[in-house]
Amino acid sequence: MKSVFQSMQLIPDAELDLLDDLITTRKLKKGELLLKENQVCNEIVFIKKGILRSYFFNHQANEITNCFAFENEFMASLSSFITQEAAEENIQALVETELEVINRESLEKLYKLGSYWQEIGRKLTELEYIILQKRMISFQKLSGTQRYEELYKNHQNYLQLIPLQYLASYLGITPRHLSRIRKAIL
Repeated sequence: MKSVFQSMQLIPDAELDLLDDLITTRKLKKGELLLKENQVCNEIVFIKKGILRSYFFNHQANEITNCFAFENEFMASLSSFITQEAAEENIQALVETELEVINRESLEKLYKLGSYWQEIGRKLTELEYIILQKRMISFQKLSGTQRYEELYKNHQNYLQLIPLQYLASYLGITPRHLSRIRKAIL
């Protein structure tokens, strides 16, 4: 987490050292939940190793994958974290996963310390908004094949680790259609 903040070049190293006492580490086993639906999200995690997925159940009780997060990315139920209301999704480890964790209370302390931390928080929130908007637009503009190709281009090393039904759900296509797409691409 610290290295990501360093790369943003917004915070002096002395300020970054404050993270040392605020970040904890956690390991999740394959299939283990980081967050369950209806819990309040009180932490943001940084993935050192592994893959997380966020999913929910729709009105027909079908499991819908809405997000994947990979190594060197952040994950949280952001709306629950911000509003402190119950999360509408579950967050699950798809493989053994190592995390760095910062809780809400610690983050609020950092925000109160000065504008450096507020700027980091704003930048990270803006990045999450951009990712969400791009995903929404991709469902309007791109075919399932194009959405898979984009995912393949950015995360090729991870795709073999994600079960087919989760990938298909994330892409908004059937597992059968995804199999045809993968066969054509590979």
